[in-house]
Amino acid sequence: MEKTLTNFIRSLRNAEIRVSTAETLDALSAVELVGYRDKEFLKDSLSIVLPKTPDEKETFETCFDQFFAFKDISGESSSDSDSEVDGEESEGSESQGEGGSAGGERQNRQAGGKKNKSKAKSKSLSLIEEEEEEDLGPGEMTDPKSELGKLLFNNSVVELTTKMAAAGEAVDVREIQVFTQKGLYTRRIMDEMGLTELNYEIGDLRQASSIPERRLGQELRKRRDWLREQVRDYVEKQFLLNADVSGKRLREELLRKIKLSNVEHRNFRMIQEIVFKMAKRLATMHSRRKKVFKRGALNVPRTIRNNMAYDGAIFDLHWKSIKVDRPKVFAICDVSGSVANYARFMLMFLYSLEEVMPKVRSFAFSSDLAEVTDLFERNKIEDAISKTLRDYGGGSTDYGQAFLDFRKNCMDDVDNRTTIIILGDARNNYGEAHGEVLKEMYDRCKRLIWLNPESRISWSTGDSEMRKYMAYSHQTEECNSLMHLERVVGNLLKQSN
Repeated sequence: MEKTLTNFIRSLRNAEIRVSTAETLDALSAVELVGYRDKEFLKDSLSIVLPKTPDEKETFETCFDQFFAFKDISGESSSDSDSEVDGEESEGSESQGEGGSAGGERQNRQAGGKKNKSKAKSKSLSLIEEEEEEDLGPGEMTDPKSELGKLLFNNSVVELTTKMAAAGEAVDVREIQVFTQKGLYTRRIMDEMGLTELNYEIGDLRQASSIPERRLGQELRKRRDWLREQVRDYVEKQFLLNADVSGKRLREELLRKIKLSNVEHRNFRMIQEIVFKMAKRLATMHSRRKKVFKRGALNVPRTIRNNMAYDGAIFDLHWKSIKVDRPKVFAICDVSGSVANYARFMLMFLYSLEEVMPKVRSFAFSSDLAEVTDLFERNKIEDAISKTLRDYGGGSTDYGQAFLDFRKNCMDDVDNRTTIIILGDARNNYGEAHGEVLKEMYDRCKRLIWLNPESRISWSTGDSEMRKYMAYSHQTEECNSLMHLERVVGNLLKQSN
């Protein structure tokens, strides 16, 4: 009972439902009371204990139905239909090889175990498997001798289903990680169920001279192939239950590390989901909705003074609290073709953090600089970013002109509480750099951070002005992936506390 429930809770956690240790103990207590006899009653009881949000409840119901699904397996369908495996399927070809090889090994043992004879007989049996079988038609058959053959031939529904589930537990089918492992675990489960012994029997029966024995061999082979399909379906369900979300996490982890310039358009939706998750995690870590003061050192004089009424007994502690200042951020983004994708996701990241970083002003340029803050206030994040890239992404890149525009329109708003983030490759097409404007911004703001999507070894090559701009930046970072971006924004939030 406990193992079944812990496996189910493992599936819930894999589906991103948060289940604590205390909630697991509560679920165990609930199962002890209601048992497993009434499926709906069990489902309702666990739904009270485990999921907490509407989304989690919806995921819980899907997970429960998949985990506790019990599909009857009947051998009748295999005897009434021609369940031949398509020759193009790799596992079908493996099954033919399995029968021949197993039969050859058994003949080899009977002949004295000589390796050269074993190879010859295995090869001959494989050729027999591949040949077109003659139709022996209905008629008398002998009885199977292998344990798995008896289960298949006797249509043992409950026993076969139980044996499949037990074999799945024995080979740890819940450890499946990627879809390409489906064939591997199918083979392991069938081996655990007794496939080797069944293959020996099929190999012997196919070479028998008696028609009833050969007819049994044909029937067992059909039912073996049918069983393989059932096991494959079982493994696929286990993959969907235990590994589908893990596979998604693996893809997300890869997308977090890949260069944003290499992201294909079809992956943009997943990248956006990753950005929102990362932003939500940072917002949770740095949220100050309930606590606007950070506890500091103990204020001894104030504590003693306020506890004089208690004859020196200290009941109320008083702390030297430090007020938390949320950062005022100016984001200046180069949206020309070479760095457009980086700007897209940085703006998406910053505006997803409005709970803890509400004072974001954004600017876009390729040559002339323009403020696009109003676009983000009036539109959804995705729409605002698309309009920004469309309206300001053309033209030849000119950092010097962009800095002049910033000084003309916004320099008076920069103070010692302002953090300026500049995202760009600093490639100025050999134009005037106007480093003195950047120096003025550096002197007036609290922090100036330059994020360059190019590798550091390229910062001083060609038309790059990065070496000149680095002198007037508090921090310069190579930033070309979501992982880099998360680290930079996380450090920014930490420094603002």
